[in-house]
Amino acid sequence: MKYSDTSGRYALLDELRGLDLVSMMLYHGCWNLVNLFGIQADWYYGLPGHLWQQSICWVFILLSGFCVQLGHHTLRRGAQVFGAGALVTAVTLLFMPEDRVIFGVLTLLGSAMLLTGLLEKPLRHIPPAAGFAISAVLFALTRNVSAGYLGFGSLRLWLPQTLYANCVTAYFGFYPWWFYSTDYFALLPWLFLFWTGFYLYHLVGKERLEPLHRSVCPPLGWLGRNSLMLYLLHQPVIYGVLTVVFLLLRRGWRSALKKICKRFLTRSPPCGILLMVRKA
Repeated sequence: MKYSDTSGRYALLDELRGLDLVSMMLYHGCWNLVNLFGIQADWYYGLPGHLWQQSICWVFILLSGFCVQLGHHTLRRGAQVFGAGALVTAVTLLFMPEDRVIFGVLTLLGSAMLLTGLLEKPLRHIPPAAGFAISAVLFALTRNVSAGYLGFGSLRLWLPQTLYANCVTAYFGFYPWWFYSTDYFALLPWLFLFWTGFYLYHLVGKERLEPLHRSVCPPLGWLGRNSLMLYLLHQPVIYGVLTVVFLLLRRGWRSALKKICKRFLTRSPPCGILLMVRKA
């Protein structure tokens, strides 16, 4: 059954974002099971897990760039998302420094929105087809800057190691050997994927988006509309639920309840938000 959307929003875009959010929650649930609860899952660190993680990243960032034109106050929204990213960094440094998040996906999206808002006029002067092609090519060329080179396959231009100096250079994509973050999305290459979505919106055109007003799964749409709040809350909630389940399974429900009360009343649980175990 399809539902009409009377709010003026593109319901299917909200639902796609909600579906990607569900995929991310499941991925992070698996991360918890593997890294915090000792469940063996070789596939998670193999190709299947990598493809799953990358699908989440690509859809989330591309869709964010596509939708940036659908709202107003891009600079204000960018500042809010960037601030949420700073909050994630502060919380993880305080409560779980071994799994700290520095320059995570929220920092990237906030930065991309701020840069897009500041550069919106010159960006709009570029024809959509050219902007889309240029952004996609630049994303491909800079995809491996964290590995030390530009290009792909056998076509590689190695970059000077002096670029990989400190945390400031890490923000742009050039992180030194000692830098560590469980969720790392630098400006390069991901800003270009964001701008690929930005130009894709103009390439498609507003008239062709009319069918996207139709809703096919309202619950996913609700998730998509509240994605920032759910993004910030999902990992602590997942960790808490899994802790309860494993304590009940291992210790019996009576002793487990006592253990749960003692644990959560005497120490703060990890509050990681987005734990991408690989540097993207």
